[in-house]
Amino acid sequence: MINRISTFNEFRDAISAYRLPRVLLAALEMDLFTVVGDRTWSLTALAKKLKVSERGLGILCRNLAAAGMLYKKGSVYRNSKLGATALNAKHPTYRGGYLHLIRSHWTDWIRLAESIQSGLPLDHDVPDGPDHRRQFTWAMHHRTMEIAPEIAGHLHLGDAKNLLDLGGGPGTYALAFLAKNPRLRATVCDRVAALEVAKEIASTHKAKERLSYLPLDFSQEPIPGTYDVVWYSNVLHIYSPKANQAIFGRVRAALKPGGRFIIQDAFLHDREGLYPTEASLFALSMLLFTEQGIPIRSLRRRSG
Repeated sequence: MINRISTFNEFRDAISAYRLPRVLLAALEMDLFTVVGDRTWSLTALAKKLKVSERGLGILCRNLAAAGMLYKKGSVYRNSKLGATALNAKHPTYRGGYLHLIRSHWTDWIRLAESIQSGLPLDHDVPDGPDHRRQFTWAMHHRTMEIAPEIAGHLHLGDAKNLLDLGGGPGTYALAFLAKNPRLRATVCDRVAALEVAKEIASTHKAKERLSYLPLDFSQEPIPGTYDVVWYSNVLHIYSPKANQAIFGRVRAALKPGGRFIIQDAFLHDREGLYPTEASLFALSMLLFTEQGIPIRSLRRRSG
């Protein structure tokens, strides 16, 4: 969210807002929440364990406690519920993929002016390797694992028998739709490295027998098979209008008569293309990390 700035004090507050994120990132870089775990620590003992100065750690921990990330009582600290679970590498609900992505984004966003000058993503001449794709796919799972069941609960698929999760990455949405619709079968379509993560995630899911996998570059190749529903979540923004229109043609060919193509993404709604501000800021991510991605309002206008 962006608050409008009209005074120098408001400008100062906005530009100083990096401080708390940097505190949180420093804690992640030190793996502080994992080290704290489910124990209570004195500052001296924790500093020794982390091999950092007691003075520096004390200042950091007080700020973390003020933000609710740690609990402080006297001279001892313990984890918050969030710190002990999602931020703790030893806990089953650890969201390491997403945390890795957030840490790398700090370095990337510092270089925003480079992409503004060139109009190209950072390191655009360096191809993504399988390790990067794997980390990114886990990050997308960690980001959507709560929201996917909510969305699946709101979308009624009726008598649909099969669903294609196009560009579905970890298959989080496909699994959510399967959990909500016991007669449904689903296919996740994405790159091989992403599908390997999807298979790991599905391996412990009750609906795993109803999920299949389709390795395909759908931006270039026809989509095999036919489907009652094609789900296109947070993929639209990656491609140019021309590329998306070509993808839409392939989707149309893969839809059964009366089938549905459902798109979820960050859309700009106002006449000037400014709001919601989260979607406007997201366009900067597209500048940093994609060669073709644009604010989706312009795609809607071009597509009619």
